[in-house]
Amino acid sequence: MDPLRVKAFSGLAFMTLVIGVFLFVPAWTLDYWEAWVYLFVFSGSCAIVTLYFLKHDTELIKRRVKAGPTAEREKTQKVIQSLANVAFILGILLPGLDHRFQWSQVPFSLVLASDIFVLLGFIAVFFVFKENTYTSAIVEVDPDQKVISTGPYRLVRHPMYAGALVMFLFTPVALGSFWGVLGTIPLIVLIIFRLLDEEKFLAEHLSGYKEYCNTTRYRLIPRIW
Repeated sequence: MDPLRVKAFSGLAFMTLVIGVFLFVPAWTLDYWEAWVYLFVFSGSCAIVTLYFLKHDTELIKRRVKAGPTAEREKTQKVIQSLANVAFILGILLPGLDHRFQWSQVPFSLVLASDIFVLLGFIAVFFVFKENTYTSAIVEVDPDQKVISTGPYRLVRHPMYAGALVMFLFTPVALGSFWGVLGTIPLIVLIIFRLLDEEKFLAEHLSGYKEYCNTTRYRLIPRIW
């Protein structure tokens, strides 16, 4: 079997397992339909995106499987990634506790609507990957890398983070928790710190990036920031 395929799907399986553990253990039950639907949406979307790019862009997959704090080359990014991992776990742990102690009463329709927004976040990230093969999971610049200013990059400078933020913001509600939204705040703050530090790195190491920033003014949200 292809080693890259094995690495990509073993990473996905591990991530799904971690999310499941930090949802169902705090909930202390498997009778948590919101979590099962969310895991289906999350892991299914990841699997479809992975299969597509294993067929159409293996170089992107190679860049994406090289992830996490230990893979980062910049010290600041190592710290941010480490804190982001903790924040991500917090963001899925709180909904599990919420389910156990019944702090929130989220309507069925709102849970499903939130799952749709999580899916839309994945779709946005998919189109970013399709537009930019250099979308690495760590902050780096390839020797032959060029600035991408087409597709979603015409709207904002960090469309992948924009899509990820949609996913993170709607994840707690998709898991049946209003209180869990508070757990996403540290992660959002860390994403902002990450992209600001990444911009400094790209301005220094990627030719034409400063000019791109001058023409594409907004970082995450068109006409706002």
